[in-house]
Amino acid sequence: MDCKTVHARFEHEGFSFLTITLPTFGKALEKALDLGYADPSSFLGFRTPRGACLPLFLGGFTDRVFDRNSGVLLDDPDIDAIHAIRQLTLMFGKILIPCSDARERAAMSGYVQCEKEVRANDARLDESDFSSFRRVSKVLFGDAFSIIDQQVFDREAVVPRHGPGSTADKLRGNAKYLQRSWPMRLQEIFPWEEFLAPNSSFVDELSNDVNLLEPGAEIPVKVISVPKTLKTPRIIAMEPTAMMYVQQALNALIMDQVRENDTLRRLMDTRHQEPNQFLAKRGSSRGSLATLDLSEASDRVSNQLVREMLRDYPHLHWAVDAARSRKADVPGVGILRLSKFASMGSALCFPMEAMVFLTLIFLGIEKQLNTSLDPAKVRTFVGKVRVYGDDLIVPVDYVESVVHVLSHFGAKVNMSKSFWTGKFRESCGKEYYDGQDVSIVRVRHEFPTHRNDATRVMSIVSLRNQLYWAGFWQTCKWLDDEIRKVIRHFPVVSPSSRVHGRESVLGYESHKDDPFLHRPLVKGYVEVSKSPSNSLDDLGALLKFFLERGEQPMFDEQHLERSGRPVAVDIKPRWAVPF
Repeated sequence: MDCKTVHARFEHEGFSFLTITLPTFGKALEKALDLGYADPSSFLGFRTPRGACLPLFLGGFTDRVFDRNSGVLLDDPDIDAIHAIRQLTLMFGKILIPCSDARERAAMSGYVQCEKEVRANDARLDESDFSSFRRVSKVLFGDAFSIIDQQVFDREAVVPRHGPGSTADKLRGNAKYLQRSWPMRLQEIFPWEEFLAPNSSFVDELSNDVNLLEPGAEIPVKVISVPKTLKTPRIIAMEPTAMMYVQQALNALIMDQVRENDTLRRLMDTRHQEPNQFLAKRGSSRGSLATLDLSEASDRVSNQLVREMLRDYPHLHWAVDAARSRKADVPGVGILRLSKFASMGSALCFPMEAMVFLTLIFLGIEKQLNTSLDPAKVRTFVGKVRVYGDDLIVPVDYVESVVHVLSHFGAKVNMSKSFWTGKFRESCGKEYYDGQDVSIVRVRHEFPTHRNDATRVMSIVSLRNQLYWAGFWQTCKWLDDEIRKVIRHFPVVSPSSRVHGRESVLGYESHKDDPFLHRPLVKGYVEVSKSPSNSLDDLGALLKFFLERGEQPMFDEQHLERSGRPVAVDIKPRWAVPF
């Protein structure tokens, strides 16, 4: 009957049933696990019999988790049933499909409304709030900021870098090394003579080409949407090339100091999610740690808070402020003056939001303790507090105070994805119940209909292999038949092979031996992609050489001929090693 329900509602409601309605059911289950009970209003959109608290849909599973009549969580709920419900209801929740135009417009309107709320919240905070925030941030980051402040003053350690992504001024790949626009705000602290010229010998040669932009002439960030869920897109902003160039340098300085500080590197990170996942697992089994999720996290970090955090470090403050874009070009709205520090897309967005949230967490802890924090007290929370972007881990004993402080300073705690009451915890893509992993496999793309749908082919093969290692072998068997309808060669390979094939605990297969290297080969599809043709020579090539970080040479021998992210990817049949 569950299968018939899904089939009938999909036929009637379309793809939104899989991507919106079913995930709502799954999220309701998670919240009921956290609260310890479910009621009829928890599962809206699904018929619930009179006198019962659980819907008929998936009743065979939910009866193994909750009492049907009272809705109370069973003393020993079935972990496999919890996993099954989550897998069935949430697997299509984050499929990458463009939203409707109406939802796109709503998301842009939400971006503008969020900006208004940030501005209003700044006006509501008083000097005592900012003073407390500065004091706690100094306890946490004072030593690191002092070192970075000196590095910015000396400028020798400030090494900029271009990323592979798109920018607001539409420069791509190697073309970024030929940029000749430089904002006056950057010029005051980071002169173009030190950042655009390979060395001082070429300054005169470039002086007539460089265009210094007054603040009013600066290029605004370009606000765009990218697929997230069918319900709402993700809003990001493309930075101008010059801004991103310097932001990458400051990001490297900040994160290097965070990682060199024994306490900070165990409280926050921007690269490794595993510590957050480990603490979420511990929190689910012991009940001592809460997982908090923030909505619109980066868009709600006020620039005023960042300024207060850096106020006592003039050169770092100056540098971060100069590298921050002040205006955004929002589709359908026009140019908007920003009160937020930065949207996703800025190289400083992730580290700055992590430091702001960490400060607010400890400000909440301090209020609960009713005593001023010092470095020694902060160290006692190592292993109990951790921040990765907008995924926060805090002790349950302090969670209410922390949530209050976060909300007071403008953050928006997503209560439907924050857990601290029951045994369910979620952080950084991993979910646990009572110490057991109940994480699911998600469908990211629609299934391919032709081999030329390279992205979808690679996605369905990845889905098949994830399901295999998760133990859904019958589903894998069905997927294998579906995949063979699209691609001809589908061999058994190891997870490390570049061939898109079937992974197996039994190892890999071999179709023939390499006549020269005497190693096994299989025929299968491998990814083939080329960066856009984008040649670079003369001063631009020399600048790229000097900006290369590390002691190793560039691994791509064609990096001066092709650069940037590939416009498209393809898959081709090739003979390759299966491991």
